[in-house]
Amino acid sequence: MLTSLKSFVSALVHGAKVPRVLMAEGNEQGDAKQLLRKSYNFFLNCTYKVLSVGPIPEHVAFIMDGNRRYAKMNNIDPEDSHRPGFIALMSVIKHCYELGVKYITIYAFSLHNFRRKPEEIERLMNWMREKIDTFLEDDGFIKRYGVRIYFVGKLEELSEDLQVATNKAMEVTANNTTTYLLVCVAYTSTDEIAHAVEESIPYNVTIRKQENNLATFKIELAELEKQMYMAVGPMPDILVRSSGETRLSNFLLWQTDRCLLYSPSALWPELGLGNLVWAVISFQRHYL
Repeated sequence: MLTSLKSFVSALVHGAKVPRVLMAEGNEQGDAKQLLRKSYNFFLNCTYKVLSVGPIPEHVAFIMDGNRRYAKMNNIDPEDSHRPGFIALMSVIKHCYELGVKYITIYAFSLHNFRRKPEEIERLMNWMREKIDTFLEDDGFIKRYGVRIYFVGKLEELSEDLQVATNKAMEVTANNTTTYLLVCVAYTSTDEIAHAVEESIPYNVTIRKQENNLATFKIELAELEKQMYMAVGPMPDILVRSSGETRLSNFLLWQTDRCLLYSPSALWPELGLGNLVWAVISFQRHYL
């Protein structure tokens, strides 16, 4: 029994699923399954409490890499390749909530993705709209974790029905203040910076005209950052890119100059609590 419990905890720490043999063994031993479940919950609570002694990151950003590779490895139809990733996202939100992470940012759709085949783009747009609807239908999840959704990026590039869905999601969750989910869609960091500069110019010209001093025109850093798409949240403390890749892929280039970069080998659908725990521990080590 003790060996089973150790295997169970080891599976949790390494982000793996609990072996089915443990469940079978639990059935054979009567209430052993229930004991394992209680041990699991106890371990979770202990993990959260131990980590809470140190500084907890306020904002964690994710590049969700590896969905298609995971689908290929598990013989999942390419059209359904993002479904396991959506389940992983729900799990990440839950764990971040329990850990005390207030802001979660995900890289959902790059502007560069519009270079794909039209039918693939249409399929991705439909899938995103479907998942937004699914998320909003789960009212219990939204209320339990107090999720407020922001969609950030060049949203006018999205299909009309998807724009309607994103606006609805932001309106429906606008009163929630516990967990903030920032979804970067039709986004690249270079576009964000260019947009911020463009939006800052009229403001600064007006100020200089009022001062009758156009000769000293310049863009103030504070004003520039106010115009960023990501101005709705604080700078990220940790950037996690799954699948072991270390490229930023034009994501949060402005905001990640001082944040911790973490690249676990797990593909996005495989990302587990163990990976998040290790990310927080690494943050706490660098924080001190």
